[in-house]
Amino acid sequence: VWCMEQLSKTQKKKEALSLQALGEQLVTLSSQQLKNIDLPMDLLNAVTLAKSIKKHGALLRQMQYIGTLMRKHDPAPIQDALQHIQQKRIRVKSHLKTKYFGS
Repeated sequence: VWCMEQLSKTQKKKEALSLQALGEQLVTLSSQQLKNIDLPMDLLNAVTLAKSIKKHGALLRQMQYIGTLMRKHDPAPIQDALQHIQQKRIRVKSHLKTKYFGS
């Protein structure tokens, strides 16, 4: 029986790509920033491994794996933490710009 709650294949793919992009943002963070985010251990290990991979193909596979792991966990706390880090960066840049270049 078709239910309105079911997602279309396109919607599922968009959601999967969105979660993979969220995982990619995690890979760009420093080790200290990652420690400050309460990540599930499997996800933290996968992100840490991705940071050390140099080969393009292997990195792509690892990023897909991170996307798969992201689907197992609630992305909201991760999104909130990334947003907080981004806002912090903006405030620091703004402060430095004001300090060195005036208003």
